[in-house]
Amino acid sequence: MNAFKKLILPMVAVVMFFSSCKDDDPVAPTLYDELGGTAMVADPNNAGSQIEKGRLGIRSVVDSTIFIIAGDSRLTKFFPVLLSEVGAGNLSGFSALSKNLTDFISIGAGATSYTYTGDSMKDTHDPAKNSRMAEKAANADMDAFIDDVVKGAKKVGVPDAQITKVGVVLESLRADIVQK
Repeated sequence: MNAFKKLILPMVAVVMFFSSCKDDDPVAPTLYDELGGTAMVADPNNAGSQIEKGRLGIRSVVDSTIFIIAGDSRLTKFFPVLLSEVGAGNLSGFSALSKNLTDFISIGAGATSYTYTGDSMKDTHDPAKNSRMAEKAANADMDAFIDDVVKGAKKVGVPDAQITKVGVVLESLRADIVQK
């Protein structure tokens, strides 16, 4: 059983149990809130700029995960265009991917200050509609991706409880991403 499933299965049961409790309970903080929410902090990637702490946390996980995927032979086959660009010193595709994933996950985690303007997950992962995607993904590929997200999140110090919640967001996309 992969690391994600070991973390996610018990946590999903707990989350589902508590989410079915009384409606008059105070609103629980979102994952975005738990990662720092809208508190403004210095952006380490843009000197003199501020960024929401929740977004910074998610971007840190995204960027760490992209680098882990770049070294994961199970997944590099999907990204030859991106890897070729980065190898040639062109980071524009990396920056676009980082922004899109950060926007998407931020919104899924409860952020309200951002908008995701990228393609649907189904179109993004369909090589017929996205020339940057080399082939369709199978369930094992999605599992490998989630494993890499867990590694990326751990690498930047995200607690297991929040990693599990990110996993719930990702797992909810399996039907759109897995197309083979």
